[in-house]
Amino acid sequence: MTDCAVLFPGQGAYLPGALAPLAEDEPLVRETLGTLDTAAVRLGRTAPSRLLLDERAPSLADLVATAPADLHTALFAAELTLFRLLTERHGLRPGVLLGHSFGELVALTAAGAYGPEEGLALVAARDDAFAARPPEPGGMVALGISAARTAGLLNGLGEWEVTLAADNSPRQCVVSGPAEPLERVRAAAETLGLGATRLRVPYAFHHRSLAAVADDFAHRAAALRTGPVRHVLHSAILGRRLEDADAVADLVAAHLVRPTRFTDTVRELHADGVDVFVECGPRGVLSDLVAATVPGVRVVAPLRRRAGGREVADALDGVAGGAAGTFGVPGAAGAAGTAGTAGTAGGTGTGDSAPDGPGPDGSGPDGSAPDAASAGPGGLDPEEVVATLRALYADALGYPPEVLTRDADLEADLGVDSIKQTELFARAVTRYGRALPAEGSRLTSYTTLDALAGLLSTLPAAGTAGTAGATA
Repeated sequence: MTDCAVLFPGQGAYLPGALAPLAEDEPLVRETLGTLDTAAVRLGRTAPSRLLLDERAPSLADLVATAPADLHTALFAAELTLFRLLTERHGLRPGVLLGHSFGELVALTAAGAYGPEEGLALVAARDDAFAARPPEPGGMVALGISAARTAGLLNGLGEWEVTLAADNSPRQCVVSGPAEPLERVRAAAETLGLGATRLRVPYAFHHRSLAAVADDFAHRAAALRTGPVRHVLHSAILGRRLEDADAVADLVAAHLVRPTRFTDTVRELHADGVDVFVECGPRGVLSDLVAATVPGVRVVAPLRRRAGGREVADALDGVAGGAAGTFGVPGAAGAAGTAGTAGTAGGTGTGDSAPDGPGPDGSGPDGSAPDAASAGPGGLDPEEVVATLRALYADALGYPPEVLTRDADLEADLGVDSIKQTELFARAVTRYGRALPAEGSRLTSYTTLDALAGLLSTLPAAGTAGTAGATA
């Protein structure tokens, strides 16, 4: 029998207004957000619905720089709301829950170890611990190599203060450490022709330098009420399943200082029979990592872009046929999947695991998210378009081309602000003799080269479109 895992992503999963279309269709979304808003205000935090229901809300980069507590509250609310929608409204019955980094705290709550209010208090306790015991400045660097090669690189350089923070996939790891040795590692990796990207984070997460913060966090968390776990939860940090209150305390204590072993965990779950992975949060970062780790599995990212109730139902319906007996989607009619939200890992066949699709708001003509693997209306070769965009962006930004993978998030991963994104896309539009999207379109809804290639393919020839002037 095919089993299903639900994935809870970390900090990069934020998308402004991610739940706006869904809230219009699903009363359960506003009901859940209302409960979490009340709990957040009681904790002295900003109501998360402000960020999740307004597409003009601050970007990920803005929140990381100016309001990280608001970002964390919004991430928690978005993921928990979607989990409730998938399980209560659509009948999803996960065999196991798996969180990545910050997502492990949401997974604990979804599993039942904490109630929604206590889970939000857990997130607040984490932020309070950082405020009370601020660590030394540090950072993180993403490397386009395996964990084994990363270990070899660090050993060869003798940079013992820099350690593995996350093993994300066979060709992507993150290291963390103090600023100066971390920069030496980044520079050396770049010299060797390895992809190396500095992440915009203030501290060395999943590193021993956060030990004092971790102790404070564990002390605060111990005061929160916990309950029995209702869903099986596998921790990529502990490397095992959590079955009792002691295990929950172990995870909280290890959360900030031990590495996330996502690759090994995904492989273990797959070996145990999991063939369907559903991402419970905005964007599709973890789905892409799973696809790169175990080719052939099915991945679903219902909110890879902003989606309404029907798109979410269709995405699940496209997978339910391949996981009969594990979960059903009552009332979800339609085709066998929504391209860009469900499909087979590796990007082959109908429903490729592609990032945001074309359309004025990130959707296709029928509400689905067409991927760049299919030729657009203009007959453009999607591979050639992605290659052209990569060369153009790399030259303008001064990045090595290999850093600009087709699924790298231009803002969250590479730090490209909205003004620069608009400028560069305008150059691409001119190169292909197309017209800019209609005024009011938000180019930052298309967060990857794949998504931009898909958008470009839908644009009319210059001189045949209406008013141009897309916004950032």
